[in-house]
Amino acid sequence: MAKDKYVRFDWAAKRMLRNKANFGVLEGLITVLLGQKIQIVEAIEMESVQQIDMVRDVQDYRNRSFFLAKDLHGEVFMIELHVVRLLYYYERILYGVAKSITEHIQLGDKYDKVKKVYSISILYFDLGKGADYLYHGQTTFKGVHTGDTLQITTKEKDVIEMKTPEQIFPEYFLIRVNEFNKVATTPLEEWLDYLRSGHIKDDTTAPGLQEARRQLQYMQMPREEQISYDRHLDAIMIQNDVISTAQKEGRAEGRAEGRAEGRAEGRAEGRAEGRAEGIAQGRAEEKLANARAFIERGFPRDVVQQTLGLTDEQMKEL
Repeated sequence: MAKDKYVRFDWAAKRMLRNKANFGVLEGLITVLLGQKIQIVEAIEMESVQQIDMVRDVQDYRNRSFFLAKDLHGEVFMIELHVVRLLYYYERILYGVAKSITEHIQLGDKYDKVKKVYSISILYFDLGKGADYLYHGQTTFKGVHTGDTLQITTKEKDVIEMKTPEQIFPEYFLIRVNEFNKVATTPLEEWLDYLRSGHIKDDTTAPGLQEARRQLQYMQMPREEQISYDRHLDAIMIQNDVISTAQKEGRAEGRAEGRAEGRAEGRAEGRAEGRAEGIAQGRAEEKLANARAFIERGFPRDVVQQTLGLTDEQMKEL
């Protein structure tokens, strides 16, 4: 890997950007997204939140990163960063925002302690259908019959301290990396170029990317970190191969099943049971065959096992 190659952002977010010396990289991305200068105050560590007592929650924390940030006016808010592939993605980001809010308010605190959350998802996989590479969602209240947006009046602001919905309700940014295919000319596009291809212009002025040029170079990492990063790339390659294969097999299988059911609808139940059993067995055998092929190609056994979800007993068969 050449000296001017940079590590993937999904790796950096979980391993490098939580270091205070590297906050400038993430500050740049968030500044570009929000359109205002922000400063990361601290990375929120897993141990600083309420006790985690479920395996699901432990996995959830490993797949998310939390940061406290503030804007030029001193307003403090939370940043929740997702950078991995997850099943039921929309449900997971909603769950993540809810967890972020509830875990960072102490029992007995007034509700004015609730912090606004910006949920930023960097998607290295296809999610939904759409032509854009950046989607933004925000909660507002509109009149059912009038279509107007509910506002807080000046008089109410003088009497009680109240924030508008957009000041307190979460905002969501979905960055669809695979959909970006333009020549980068704006700061946002330069960030998308880095997220997709790892390329950063030598003369970039985009917030955070000069810091990324200095801090996220592969050759500057300790050797043990380079090895861990290489294994991360191995796991991504395996995952992408498996997903691509599954998609092709699923389409072929669906067409074949549809034709068979159309020809013999009356015996569908019996065939369905046999087909389900055969499919399950075939998929298990295919998974083992894939694992064997990846190992023969030099991928580490533990990476193959973790990525394909194989048991120790299955690994012994290889």
